[in-house]
Amino acid sequence: MAQTHPPTPSGVDQRFIRPLQDFLHKEASAGMLLILAAIIALIWANSPFSESYFELWNTEAVIGVGDFSIDLTIKEWVNDLAMVLFFFVAGLEIKREVTQGELRDPKQAALPIIGALGGMIVPAVIYTLLNAGGDATNGWGIPMATDIAIVTGVVALIGSRAPAWMKLFLLALAIVDDIGAILVIAIFYSEGVSFTWLAVAVGALVVAALLRDRVTYLGVYLLLGAICWVGLHEANVHPTLAGVAFGMLAPVVPRRDAVIVDADELARNPNGFNAAAVSRQARDTVSVVEWLEFRLHPYSAFVIVPIFALANAGISVSAAQFGDAMSSSVTWGVLLGLVVGKTIGISTATLLAVRLRIGRLPVGVTPRYVIGAGALGGIGFTVSLFVTELAFGEELVGTDARLGVLIGSLVAGIIGSLIMVPGGFRTDPSMDEATGVTTGGEPVAVPAG
Repeated sequence: MAQTHPPTPSGVDQRFIRPLQDFLHKEASAGMLLILAAIIALIWANSPFSESYFELWNTEAVIGVGDFSIDLTIKEWVNDLAMVLFFFVAGLEIKREVTQGELRDPKQAALPIIGALGGMIVPAVIYTLLNAGGDATNGWGIPMATDIAIVTGVVALIGSRAPAWMKLFLLALAIVDDIGAILVIAIFYSEGVSFTWLAVAVGALVVAALLRDRVTYLGVYLLLGAICWVGLHEANVHPTLAGVAFGMLAPVVPRRDAVIVDADELARNPNGFNAAAVSRQARDTVSVVEWLEFRLHPYSAFVIVPIFALANAGISVSAAQFGDAMSSSVTWGVLLGLVVGKTIGISTATLLAVRLRIGRLPVGVTPRYVIGAGALGGIGFTVSLFVTELAFGEELVGTDARLGVLIGSLVAGIIGSLIMVPGGFRTDPSMDEATGVTTGGEPVAVPAG
């Protein structure tokens, strides 16, 4: 049976709506796979076969050319190289949202931007207050992140009990959150920078920027991306930032107009067509951002991120270690930052913006749903674990932080779901599922009962 899309509201460009619907559908499935990978990692790391888990991810692998080589463990290759694809797709999503999506209109973007800022500042403050003056202060960036894959999966499970606006709000909020996390990683988790190698990385990026409207051969950009990655790695700046930078460079304007393509092809071949040529021309009528996101997002969401979870979520915790972790200020700083900090930060900042008339909520969306969104924003799994690795590496305190991430994300997801579920939330039949507006163009929501 063919999959159908809900009706699209009049006056809304299909090019903006369909990618969002497809993105949300993929993210929901990817979130469930991510949770499964994390569960497998936890079971494996605490099973009789736990030794094989740690041996696998700590196995060293060397890649080199001539006298130059990079020696990392498999886990480090996953975190430093494979995650480049994840951050590249994140860069594409940021570029699309800023130029064509929810963040292109300052008035529409106000609520998720302000909510995201509150959701980053308050958790960091809570963590810092609990760990001030100690060696673990460096972990303040851990509870700042929101994992859009798991959040969207939870929203999909909640279904019609949550307003459709929540999906857009959480997606936009998570993208702003990604921008904040990327800046935090670049500024605060890169030490002893080698400016010579940094110049190499920046040079590769500049060349790519100059070529992007002239050269379409993918191999050129893969080579420049590899040079940028090596430059950042050797400069002691986290190399995954190369993915974000190249994603942000992707053009958002199609190379050719669809009408011109059809006319040109018809003029050249009025009695038939070359399928391969038409396919290439059709691809050129889609922006590079959309095409790359369409092609790469499944690999990022269904391969890279689950492997990352499998490599990083495996924490071997005995009863004694669990007791020690639960008495650690690091564990509680991360846990409370995600559960309390995110809920208070996102909801308070958003509702304050509404009160000050900086932005407005759709009809029928009450403060309860904003608080629920804030709680769901506390699911910080992927990027939180990523920052934990940067802040603490394999130190014992890193285990405390990872446990805080796992427990905090679980508790935040449960609390957010419970806030959403009571009373339910059914939408008007004419409302578009992805945008939360009716076919008449007005936002409508009808509380159940």
